[in-house]
Amino acid sequence: MLATVLNTRAMEFIPPFTEPAMRLHLLVVDTDAAMRSACAEIASSLGYAVESVGDLAQARSLLRARAADILLLNLAPGSNQGMELVSEVKMLYPQTSVIAMTASGSVNAAVEAMRCGASDYLTKPFAVDELSTVLERAASGHLADTATRQLRDRLRLSEGLGAMIGRSAEMEKLYRILSKVAQSSHPVLILGESGTGKELVARTIHAYGPNSQKPFLPVDCGSLVPTLIESELFGYVKGAFTGANRSKDGLLVSAEGGTVFLDEIGELSLDLQAKLLRALQEKEVRPVGATHRIPIKARIVAATNRDLAVMVEHGTFRKDLFYRLNVVNLRLPSLRDRREDIPLLAAHFLDRISREHGTKFTLSDEALRTMMRHDWPGNVRELENSVERACALSSGPILHLGDLPTQLQQQGLAARRTAAEAESAGEGGAPDVRTLAELERQAILGAIRTLHGDKLQAARLLGIGKTTLYRKLKEYGIADPAHPDPAHAHPAQEE
Repeated sequence: MLATVLNTRAMEFIPPFTEPAMRLHLLVVDTDAAMRSACAEIASSLGYAVESVGDLAQARSLLRARAADILLLNLAPGSNQGMELVSEVKMLYPQTSVIAMTASGSVNAAVEAMRCGASDYLTKPFAVDELSTVLERAASGHLADTATRQLRDRLRLSEGLGAMIGRSAEMEKLYRILSKVAQSSHPVLILGESGTGKELVARTIHAYGPNSQKPFLPVDCGSLVPTLIESELFGYVKGAFTGANRSKDGLLVSAEGGTVFLDEIGELSLDLQAKLLRALQEKEVRPVGATHRIPIKARIVAATNRDLAVMVEHGTFRKDLFYRLNVVNLRLPSLRDRREDIPLLAAHFLDRISREHGTKFTLSDEALRTMMRHDWPGNVRELENSVERACALSSGPILHLGDLPTQLQQQGLAARRTAAEAESAGEGGAPDVRTLAELERQAILGAIRTLHGDKLQAARLLGIGKTTLYRKLKEYGIADPAHPDPAHAHPAQEE
């Protein structure tokens, strides 16, 4: 039955989204006949032309005869044959969207498949609405216009722009807008929380625009005093102020048709806002201390994590400048709003660090699941720093929960406790509620007992660093680590 295969909390199928002439060909590959049938039934109801096979050999035979628009492929645990098929398909048919299906305990397999070219993944068991959403996302990407697809691929393949990674609906929307914005010369205002990649987007707009060979000049409006910002933007003449031993062109002039990126534009004083507005309106600047004006041709891209509309209402940001900058508005999604991109971003950072250190780092499933649950207030920048920290503190190539920042460790331990309580309740007994400290203590002592006092092996088993283990043992007052029974432990002496 379908209910035994999928989590069917949403059994109402949405109407087909494509016209008959635009029906996409979907190939489902899974050895589980019930799962294969269920996926085919759902996809057919959504308007896809569906074929399904039970093994990889049959899939290869069908794909030789005809390319599939979308491939829904189950990855068998412990086998690399599915990965090989993903690579073959992407080599033969780059336009085919591959969706990997994995068991709940093998999320890393899905990440590896995405490295090989898969565009999305599903973790079993999944709900009907999850499958529908993933298929719709794959269809949207497949039907995207050529210019958008080319830009998206260039962004993903470019080392310099490698951090612009993501296949979520929010990122696909951003790629579509960038493909159009990059070809114009209008001012652009980039809005988003800290760490979402505003400067990266600004560099992308410049790099894929008609004046990409011209300079890209960033200015941090929040870190410079107003007098320095004014001289940086507009330039100055010799003798304009103490230390001005020679004349200097401002960035708006020296850009020579390139892009000037005004980061944290909301930090500009009202006086500088007025001068910037005049320069943009008249397309010329007057250097500090000068009586003459110089024409400018720079494109302005501004960014801020503040709400400029509210600042306009409060009188702290000029309304006329806001409208001048806000010709094109780009709002970057936070990382918590595109969680499906977290594995891809983490894999990208791990690849870079692995190349730098000569060690192939990977995330344990528990560490990756914890990262997927975290809200990431610092967004992509926080994720990158967390991955770098884990690699620096790890005692081996596999990054465990104990290698992650403290806040993520606490979330992971809380998830362990919740899972243990759920399992206990499922067995008919009342949940055994204990403090996190007690659970942690029991886990450490139990591991050392099982391993006959081998502390290093216990640390690896627990997913924590050896330094952390020694510190915990000291806190517990363990006299003999070889016999870590609670009866042999005593409270640590106070100094």
